[in-house]
Amino acid sequence: MADDPKTNEHANPDEPKRWLDDKRNVNKIVYGLYALSALLLVIDPFIHKHGPFEIEHWWGFYGIYGFVGCVFLVLAAKELRKLVMRSEDYYDR
Repeated sequence: MADDPKTNEHANPDEPKRWLDDKRNVNKIVYGLYALSALLLVIDPFIHKHGPFEIEHWWGFYGIYGFVGCVFLVLAAKELRKLVMRSEDYYDR
């Protein structure tokens, strides 16, 4: 079990540690993206938009639209997987 690469932090101990191997650096990136998203949401009312529809001028519309679109894509992919999935031995037959 100790030689299982999934249980070790690094599969090859001779390989140098990269900057994204440190969890603190990954957390900094995630929190930075959260802060950037919050900043863009705060400054949204001060940006003049040129959309042809009134709904595009609402506060946070593009963020909400993007989130709903991503959720829809994930749910659609889960259903599509049921349609196109093959059995594990599909190529062995």
